[in-house]
Amino acid sequence: MEALSITGNAEVVDDSNFEVVSFEGETLAMIIRDSFSRSGVSFFTPKEFPQQLAYMEHPAGKVIDAHLHCKLVRQIEWTQEVLFVKRGRVLVKFYTPDKDYLSSRVLYAGDVILLASGGHGFEMLEDASFFEVKQGPYMGEQEKLRFASADLSRSSEASNGPGVELEVKDGAR
Repeated sequence: MEALSITGNAEVVDDSNFEVVSFEGETLAMIIRDSFSRSGVSFFTPKEFPQQLAYMEHPAGKVIDAHLHCKLVRQIEWTQEVLFVKRGRVLVKFYTPDKDYLSSRVLYAGDVILLASGGHGFEMLEDASFFEVKQGPYMGEQEKLRFASADLSRSSEASNGPGVELEVKDGAR
């Protein structure tokens, strides 16, 4: 897989409510916290990403011209997905393309995450609900390669704040 980067989006990257999780220059995920706010249109993803993600904030009375999207043939080589956390707390575990545990983050109600590459797994820390958006058409289980999840210390998670990397239990790698 060609490495994904966020070159060209420096104005968004500098915001403390936006985090990029990467490994060896490859973007694994983009996390946008509920508190992110910026007037106008802010694209987080570079134009080359197969999944585009933007934040839009406009005042009352702003009009976006009526439009439609033209039918285009696109080739999608890997699936990216976006999660919108509606309620609860969700632990996201990130893995390298070789399935090695890298780090974790906690998502809260209102947070959004784009999972761009590498591996990932989830643990519900509280009752949670979220929306998932990804490209189609759905190709069945052949789209995924499942593997064993890292076993993390719950006491470490409890002592860390939002978005803080968690400790790995001995032997979890």
